[in-house]
Amino acid sequence: MRGARATLRLLLLGLGLGLGLLVVPGAPAARAEEYDYYGWQAEPLPGGGGGRFYSKPPQCLDIPADLALCHTVGYKRMRLPNLLEHESLAEVKQQASSWVPLLAKRCHSDTQVFLCSLFAPVCLDRPIYPCRSLCEAVRDGCSPLMGSYGFPWPEMLHCHKFPLDNDLCITVQFGHVQATAPPVSKICAQCEMEHSADGLMEQMCSSDFVVKMRIKEIKSENGDRKLIGAQKKKKLLKTGPLKRKDTKKLVLYMKNGASCPCPQLDSLTGNFLIMGRKVEGQLLLTAVYRWEKKNKEMKFAVKFMFSYPCSLYYPFFYGAAEQH
Repeated sequence: MRGARATLRLLLLGLGLGLGLLVVPGAPAARAEEYDYYGWQAEPLPGGGGGRFYSKPPQCLDIPADLALCHTVGYKRMRLPNLLEHESLAEVKQQASSWVPLLAKRCHSDTQVFLCSLFAPVCLDRPIYPCRSLCEAVRDGCSPLMGSYGFPWPEMLHCHKFPLDNDLCITVQFGHVQATAPPVSKICAQCEMEHSADGLMEQMCSSDFVVKMRIKEIKSENGDRKLIGAQKKKKLLKTGPLKRKDTKKLVLYMKNGASCPCPQLDSLTGNFLIMGRKVEGQLLLTAVYRWEKKNKEMKFAVKFMFSYPCSLYYPFFYGAAEQH
């Protein structure tokens, strides 16, 4: 048990997240200022021959500033390979970049703690996984938002893979502190979008299709909002996977959007700039803007959308929540 207690002390300090981070029966309290980080010698990852073969031994590295997902997580050093089997920093940065905007959406206050425990695990003499309860808390907070855009909770983050809370693991840290929980917008996520040119172009190049169109009517269907496009006066700006039968009569779905407000759709007069993805044959709306002729940001975005250097970020993470 002495080794587990030492590990607890080191991890508490390294994460800088205070007591209650780990579930370790009988472990003593530690002061964060007692340690900086724990450097460890390279050793084989646990699991023996049943896991993936790594070409390099484990190592302890500084979390680089351009690893935006985890640079501000609260500790300085990470182990590599990480717990998602990424062997190089380049691979970690590429894969982690897709999750950066999720932090801005604030779907759960422990999102960064959970993701970074996997992408950039704290540097200790053994890997420390997130507890199953932490995974479940973040999943329950964030998967509805992801599902609204047709993105399922990924296989690599399935919570049954992680240890129960009676093992040595990282548990829920901020999720139960209601006093510091960020305000939650009641506006449909698809309608809470940023209107800057960069925000528009990021959304455009991340969407499967972009169309300027009129909306004939809106209906509710199984908890979704169903938008039926007018037959005429539509302009396909980006076709993507759309086929002729899709464009002949555009029918789009706002997942889980039947009851949440969407100010852009309070009136159906005029044109709309619609962006979306095609998921299992269904057209999912990911962003909706009122078409404004005099809006310079919108005109610039439409004109230069195909020459914009698209990032790796997922489209549904962009929106008003990024504005500070």
